[in-house]
Amino acid sequence: MQYILDLSILLVTAKTLEWLFEKREIHPIIAHILTGIILGPFVLNVISPSEPLKVLSEFGLLMMMLYMGLTSNFSAIATNKLKATVVAILGVAFSFVLGFMTVMAFGRGLAAAIFVGVTLGNTAIEVTSGVIVRERVKREISSILMGAAFADDIIAVYLIGIITALARGELSFVPLAVLTIKIALFIVAVLLISEFVFKRSKRFYGIVRNLNIFFTFTLVLTFLLALIAEEVGLHQIIGAYLAGLTISRLRERKDPLVISRIKLNELIEDLQVVLTEFFIPLFFIYVGLMFNPTMGKISLFMIVILYVAAVLGKLIGCSLGMKIFGFDWKKAFLVGIGMGGRGSLDIAILKFGLEKGLIDQSLFASIVIVSMLTAITTPQFFKLYLGKIREDKA
Repeated sequence: MQYILDLSILLVTAKTLEWLFEKREIHPIIAHILTGIILGPFVLNVISPSEPLKVLSEFGLLMMMLYMGLTSNFSAIATNKLKATVVAILGVAFSFVLGFMTVMAFGRGLAAAIFVGVTLGNTAIEVTSGVIVRERVKREISSILMGAAFADDIIAVYLIGIITALARGELSFVPLAVLTIKIALFIVAVLLISEFVFKRSKRFYGIVRNLNIFFTFTLVLTFLLALIAEEVGLHQIIGAYLAGLTISRLRERKDPLVISRIKLNELIEDLQVVLTEFFIPLFFIYVGLMFNPTMGKISLFMIVILYVAAVLGKLIGCSLGMKIFGFDWKKAFLVGIGMGGRGSLDIAILKFGLEKGLIDQSLFASIVIVSMLTAITTPQFFKLYLGKIREDKA
């Protein structure tokens, strides 16, 4: 039962660091990863990765993706869907190219370069939403930011499928084409179910009204879609995310009594405590425990270049996307800066890549550091630039 003691130490340390970081407006993910790094083999070596902790962390990952789906607003890109999609695609493309070229320049190999390019291409929706809430951004900009971050997640769904194929040695034209079709059919099928069952059907009221049944149904759907996702060649986290996204469409129902929306909010509130205080931190703590590179193999120069590539990829790509639709450079740069944060999904992809041998410990450590730096600096850059824009208008 050693893992019970380990679990207690890890959680108490993580929550203490989180409380200290909260005063500095630093994302809690940083506190959780640092807890694992400090207490794990890399620094103090008090606690080592173990099978029980790994199982809990993997369950935490599924629950995190479910929560991300539940809190996503599917209709966020409805008003600016074309703009948000173009901004997202260009941001992903430039980030991928810069990340890919950086890793290739350091001689880390094609598979590692593709993997890092995909990882850096995704924007952390939780960082973006946090920036919007704290800084009270205008509706047009906030809807594009949230829509682009959402579109980023959909793109990530497909790219994770490619990574999974890469890990299985199936990355050739025919298997990739088949994989693409299977992924497209799976996603379309889930979205159609969400449209006609969760958004429009009146038969779902019986499940929604009883919160206990609704909670059980949510977990069953999460595990079911996770298993189906794995069968079609995706990672299980995609199924969990789509389960949350599907159920989140209840807020779009035309319900005069707003029962669906109330019950959905109650479900999210009930889940939030156990997920954000226990399961989700465990996943990031375990990532920190896995952080154990040889110091001589970590290139600080490569970390700096990768960080610059991550920031510039979103800044250039997303800003150009905004300019295509006639926005001035100030608004374009604001969106480019706001899309710069990396976080939950990136770390999940990194853990998968390390376990499948696509990257080594030093590259894993480097990207973890880069992701944490972007999560810390993006809100600060956004706040400073937004303040400058407001000063110029005054």
